[in-house]
Amino acid sequence: MLVHNLTTLRKLVLDEVNMSMVSPKSFANLSSSLTYLSICSCSLGGIFSDTIFQLSSLTSLNISENYDLSGILPKSNWTSPLESLSLKSTNFSGEIPDSIGNMKTLTTLDLSYCEFTGHIPSSMWDLNQLQVLSIAGNSFSGVVEFENVTKLKNLQSLTVAQELNLIYDTLKYTFPKLETLMLYSCNLTKLPYFLHSLKRLRSLDLSSNRISGEIPMWFWGISCDTLEMLDLSSNLLKGGIQQLRWKNLQYISIENNSFHGPLPIPPPSTHSFIASDNGFTGEIPSLICQSSSLQQLKLSNNTLFGNIPSCFGNITNLKILDLSNNKLRGSLPRSLGTIPQFFSSRSRLRTLDLSRNQFEGTLPQSLVKCRYLEILDLSHNQIEDTFPRWLGMLPKLKVLVLRSNNLKGLLDISRGVHLFPKLHILDLSNNNFSGPLPANLMMNLKGMMNVENVQDTTSYMTQDLRVGTYENSVVVIMKGLEVQLVRILTFLTIIDLSCNSFQGNIPEVIGHLHSLIGLNLSHNHLTGSIPSTLENLTNLEWLDLSSNNFSGLIPRKLGDLAFLGYLNLSKNQLTGQIPQYKQLSTFSSDSFDGNPGLCGTPLPKACPSNAQPPPPAPSSLLTFDREGHESWLKQKTLWIGYASGIEGPNGSYKV
Repeated sequence: MLVHNLTTLRKLVLDEVNMSMVSPKSFANLSSSLTYLSICSCSLGGIFSDTIFQLSSLTSLNISENYDLSGILPKSNWTSPLESLSLKSTNFSGEIPDSIGNMKTLTTLDLSYCEFTGHIPSSMWDLNQLQVLSIAGNSFSGVVEFENVTKLKNLQSLTVAQELNLIYDTLKYTFPKLETLMLYSCNLTKLPYFLHSLKRLRSLDLSSNRISGEIPMWFWGISCDTLEMLDLSSNLLKGGIQQLRWKNLQYISIENNSFHGPLPIPPPSTHSFIASDNGFTGEIPSLICQSSSLQQLKLSNNTLFGNIPSCFGNITNLKILDLSNNKLRGSLPRSLGTIPQFFSSRSRLRTLDLSRNQFEGTLPQSLVKCRYLEILDLSHNQIEDTFPRWLGMLPKLKVLVLRSNNLKGLLDISRGVHLFPKLHILDLSNNNFSGPLPANLMMNLKGMMNVENVQDTTSYMTQDLRVGTYENSVVVIMKGLEVQLVRILTFLTIIDLSCNSFQGNIPEVIGHLHSLIGLNLSHNHLTGSIPSTLENLTNLEWLDLSSNNFSGLIPRKLGDLAFLGYLNLSKNQLTGQIPQYKQLSTFSSDSFDGNPGLCGTPLPKACPSNAQPPPPAPSSLLTFDREGHESWLKQKTLWIGYASGIEGPNGSYKV
């Protein structure tokens, strides 16, 4: 490497430079004059030499976020005068040696999200110059006695997490300089009383513990002038919420608890207020609108009722509004509809989820002013309207879910009109639409035609916020089951027009939607043959055409859809022998039942002796899902809120 020739090099920063083809051995013989080395997020892999810790002048080392980089900490020869060491999100493993206690000059030590095991050595608590300590996300055993942590009098930031048992008593521990305290997933059962003595705290995360009971009065007074971030989510807390007194609070999450009573009002400084999955009741207070900087408001899965305050239209910074699964309805004048017409051209709204409420009336056309809108979910309401083709003018709309309303009429769109250019998920199921399937609409779905969309299997639909990142979620019918996608992969493309009254043939143009992953046209009045153009949907993973009036033969070429893991052609008027060809030969009789004219394997009805079956495909050409499609047919779980794998054309993805 070139750096070997730079004998007087003192500072080397190569952050985010792609080093996937570089050997870590290249950093084994660096100049002894080097004081600062940072190679963060470089895709560096392999084993990192521990000789780096012997550089006589090195004071700062950051090799974090190189996920395939492994190594161990030396048991001796820590001759570097290190002040800052960050190994965050690497594969460094083994035990932390006692010799780490010899690094008396360390002020920053970040060993989070590595593969370290064993006990935390007591010598670590002798690093009395430490200001930042993070040991979250490892596989340590044993306990952390908080009395040892109190020896670190200069500590400003402490992160301890991932099921590490934290032992503390009622002593009034003092951390005069502590500003950040992260104790998530530490098996805590009560709020530590020593928090009462913290006067400079800015960030407090106690999420994913087992803290139970009501919040004591003293807690609402901790660090009143400084606290900016508070996370109490995923505990066992209950009772009502007192007035939130923190005058500089920007982020508060109290979701996934058992709080009840009226919804608390966040301070005007708040950017993110997350109170979903509780038992809050009553109307949404209009005083929330005082938080003019609010970017994220998530109040889903409560028992809130009444109107959406019209002043929400004045919160022009709002990006995420999730009021789903409540009992909200409307009492605005009929001319405005009961979903308010408050959306303005200044709106920055990206995600709007009002699903599973009791909204009535028509869709507010002021939604078309939300030029940044990407996710719109109004499913499971009582909206009565025709298809809102005007939503197609939204240039960034990717997900449109209007399932289970009272929408009716035709889905006709004039030829040559360019609408819905970015749409990836279209769910109009369980409505009262009629007429032919919308060929012109399908021709507009450019976001479903680009096969390059399927190549990226790691990107999710997210929204960057001032504090943190929001990951969009949506409920879809996937392979016959209602599934909650807790994160939406950007390549996921779905059309669900099931449970309507569509008539006529499937348009040939549907074969142009090359990146389509799921297609559900079941429970309509469709007729004609299954079009051969479906064979062009080479990324298709599930296809449901059941409960229609399709006739004719099953196209043999459907067997070429190598990733098809769920197929339902039942309850139609299909005839002839079921082709035993490639992927078609893997499905059970459930996929074909209810077609009196079908015969042959896997149905019990034999074909006439004069019928000539197609030649069997070589077994090497058969392709299965990772866990087999039959597991989906037999699965009884109708709501999935956790991560599980689904095999796709590029491996597995999460739901």
